[in-house]
Amino acid sequence: MHVPDGFINAPTSAATGVIAAGAVAVSLRGARRELDERTAPLAGLVAAFIFAVQMLNFPVAAGTSGHLLGGALAAILVGPYTGVLCVSVVLLMQGILFADGGLTALGVNITNMAIVTTVVAYALFRGLVKVLPRTRRSVTAASFVAALVSVPAAALAFTLMYAIGGTTDVSIGKVATAMIGVHVLIGIGEATITALTVGAVIAVRPDLVYGARGLTQKLKLRVNGELVDAPEAEPAPVAARTSHRRVWAAGLVASLVLAGFVSFYASANPDGLEKVAADHGIDQQAEEHAVADSPLADYGVEDVDDPRLSGGLAGVIGVGVTVVAGTGVFWAVRRRRTGDASPSDTSNTPDAADSTSPTSV
Repeated sequence: MHVPDGFINAPTSAATGVIAAGAVAVSLRGARRELDERTAPLAGLVAAFIFAVQMLNFPVAAGTSGHLLGGALAAILVGPYTGVLCVSVVLLMQGILFADGGLTALGVNITNMAIVTTVVAYALFRGLVKVLPRTRRSVTAASFVAALVSVPAAALAFTLMYAIGGTTDVSIGKVATAMIGVHVLIGIGEATITALTVGAVIAVRPDLVYGARGLTQKLKLRVNGELVDAPEAEPAPVAARTSHRRVWAAGLVASLVLAGFVSFYASANPDGLEKVAADHGIDQQAEEHAVADSPLADYGVEDVDDPRLSGGLAGVIGVGVTVVAGTGVFWAVRRRRTGDASPSDTSNTPDAADSTSPTSV
């Protein structure tokens, strides 16, 4: 759903740019409360993983494909504020290095793919986990539903933007029907990827899943006839750090394999927005990307003739750049939080459930 330059007029693009900049500023502040020494590097990895999986277009209908948006996945794994930043980093890397998504449309893309998906998905996710049983399966099920709904929500947001600032005279009713219809199908793929990923992480380290925090019920002890909370067992720091490193390493290897190898087998069909744009004439005013001559444009490496090698190298480079950029941003946010907090300030400490053992969710 990367919107190119020319689909939306300049005033609307500028307005969405202001919205996106404001949301990123708020997210930078909010992410300070979500990130700690464990989740800061994990957030960079989540951004790289989203970049990798977005290269894997999957078929959803005749002549149409879809790909992960990633807002729901990021919000559930590392928190809604950090999730907005994760997807924004991905979109920035894609726009600057790979000519994917217009530069003047960056505000449109961040609003659609980072803000709308994250807000809708996490709000629905939190509502579901409050009414479902407090189990790992409930977290996974809630992530599936939240991700499923977030994709057509983003499609609806694009349709509203197009109704305000579209550059061609196209029936909005037809655009809305086509966009929402195909993106409901894409949402099924998004939901499946999100649920599988959340389920995999929660099976190994549930304490690293932001959306699973606070779901455990504390053990009660009867003391002098009254029930009181049992003291929490201290986590094993060395073992936890080792496990965290393994999770990070496994995630990075998976991202590199997906982007560097599996991406070659992705569907070559246009994605949902591209298909709708071509069918209904939305793309009549599309403009060439400002960095169309980038050596990595269209996810290939310039002067590398073999398409498999070219695409694989581009994917590996993209994962590497994204994980470095993302980790740098999140470590900077984390250090800012540490610098702002006084030694006696405990208001920004992670939830008590951060120290949950892997078997307690």
